[in-house]
Amino acid sequence: MIISSYISSVRAIILAGGLGTRISEETDSKPKPMVLIGDKPILWHVMNIYALQGITDFIIATGYKSKVIHDWVSTLNEPWSIKPIETGLETQTAGRIKQCIQSVKDPRFFVTYGDGLGNIDLEKLLLLHERSSKIATVTAVRPPARFGVLESNNGEVTHFGEKRQTDAGWINGGFFVVENEIANLIKLADESFEAFTLPKLVTKKQLGAYHHEGYWQPMDTLREKNILTELATSGSPPWFQN
Repeated sequence: MIISSYISSVRAIILAGGLGTRISEETDSKPKPMVLIGDKPILWHVMNIYALQGITDFIIATGYKSKVIHDWVSTLNEPWSIKPIETGLETQTAGRIKQCIQSVKDPRFFVTYGDGLGNIDLEKLLLLHERSSKIATVTAVRPPARFGVLESNNGEVTHFGEKRQTDAGWINGGFFVVENEIANLIKLADESFEAFTLPKLVTKKQLGAYHHEGYWQPMDTLREKNILTELATSGSPPWFQN
């Protein structure tokens, strides 16, 4: 892969401060981004998605059990520049993003969550964002097909089978590009990026969408953690196959 010097100049903010209550079996002693996928935390996998495409400058927004992440970063043997920032236990996603933006004052950032993996083409995402001239661009993905679909008529099953991902439309897959002016729209530390900031951008017609048809998988449950672990140990994880 040919890495452009331009894309490598854009830092990536990774949100890694949430409580991870839906996978509490793993998060009593560590933050969710430090849950192991294979022999490495999912946070490492997220960062390597960027690093393999030339983005090696990271800001990690920590909160819940932040010391675990800070200690891990201090021992990480990777050719990356990593700045973990303690953004507060009660701070929500928008507040964490604002703190990170204000800490370095770059004009533009990649932003993503510390618990979702995908083979996103980051250069295409960035180019689409630039062409749109919008404040932010979100990667739209197909939700994983978690359940089969059943159709019935007058008490009789007429169809039973796998649900197609395309039947469910598009959802927020993370992997954003944002301009630093987005911080001006975030007023409070307890504002949710998803519930407050993104709807504001929609109202202002300032949120673009990059549609990703490739691999994407969040880690919200123990079942999904096990799925990712199996793929990570297969020798060729799909989130690294761009």
